[in-house]
Order: sequence, then C-alpha cells, then structure tokens
Amino acid sequence: MNDDIGQPALRPVRGVAHCAVAGFVLAGAAWAARAVWQIRLAAAGLPSSGPPDQGEGRHRPLTGLEDAYHVVSTLGDVATLLCAVTFLMWLSCVRDNARVLSGQAPRYAWPWVYAGWIVPVMNLWVPRGIVADVHHKSAPGKPLPRAVNVWWGLWLAGMLSGLGLMYSGSTDDVIRRAYTAVQFPLLVDAAVVGAAAAGAVVVRALTAVQQERADAARQHGEDVTARR
Repeated sequence: MNDDIGQPALRPVRGVAHCAVAGFVLAGAAWAARAVWQIRLAAAGLPSSGPPDQGEGRHRPLTGLEDAYHVVSTLGDVATLLCAVTFLMWLSCVRDNARVLSGQAPRYAWPWVYAGWIVPVMNLWVPRGIVADVHHKSAPGKPLPRAVNVWWGLWLAGMLSGLGLMYSGSTDDVIRRAYTAVQFPLLVDAAVVGAAAAGAVVVRALTAVQQERADAARQHGEDVTARR
C-alpha cells in the first residue's frame, strides 16, 4: 500500500465501529469476571496444601474454584484477542478515511498500525499517535477527545504492570498472587476494565467525527472520493 495515494472512496465505518465497541465491552466484562474470581480465591484462602505450583516442576491437583479460574482466564484471553482484532480493523478503516478526508498522508506508515503494539519502546506512544493523527486529520482544529488519553494511560498501566495485558506467566502464578496479595491483581484488572470502557468511548467519538464530516460533505456536494 502506498500512503501517498488516497483511497478512492470513504470506507463504511459504522459496522466495524459497532464490532470494535462490542469487542471492548466483551473484554471489559471478561477482565471484570477475572477480578470476581480473584476475590473469591482470596476469600477462600490458601489451601493447606499450598499454591498450585509447588515448585521444582511439581503441581498439586486444582480445587474446583482454581479450575474455574483457569476457565475464566482462558475465556478472558479469547475475549481480549477478539477485542484486539476488531479494534485493529476499525483503526485501519478510520485511518484510511482520515487520509481521504484530509488529502494528507498518515503520520505513521501502515505497518505501524500493527507493529506499533509489539515493537518495544515504540509501543509506548505509536498506537496513541495513530489514533490522535486520525482525529486531527478528520476534525482539524478540534481538541483531541479526553477519552483518548484516559484510554491510553489505563492501557499502559495494564500493559506495564507485570501482571496484566502483556503478562507471560502462568495462571497458577496469578492464583498464588490472589491468595497472598489480591490487591495488586485487582488494581490491574481495574485498569484493564477502565481501558476497555474508555476505548469504546474513543471508537464512538472518532467514528462520529468522521461520519459528521462525510455527511456534511455530501450535503454541500463536496467530492471526498478523489482527494490526493
């Protein structure tokens, strides 16, 4: 794809925006469910046999509550993946539309729409920069919605916490933390749930901006399909 050449027409955005919002709602609900199960684990207390991971490769049989948490955690991972896919579909769509509406190339080349989330250091600001660029090109002169910074701040809190979105440890380790210091996992869960809620607001806000520009252009007979 060549970022110097505008799209021949605006891409429909409402449908994919609805999917992205639904993805955020689903992910937020999944992480809220994790928090509920962590509270239940903390209330039940550490079994006399110790945590599930006994060390040196030894694991005891899981209790019913621990086994249920594994299921909840897996469903949460699936929900988070679906959220990521629908959000990236929406982001790609509004990025292309911003290029058509403004007649200007995006600030970041298209690979950063995906690579910006996984390249170390760059993932601290590139995704927010892409969203901000979409807004500035779609609504020149208008301030960036406050929800963008809220979403990004909570996302970073969940990502950099060591126990949240980018956590690579085992579910049994999370269970151990729930038994011994549940406050920290719950703070991480709250950050992720908050990020999901703010993300849904961001999607709705930027979608509305682009839809308003497109509707106004049609009313004034402006051609928004052939800008370069």
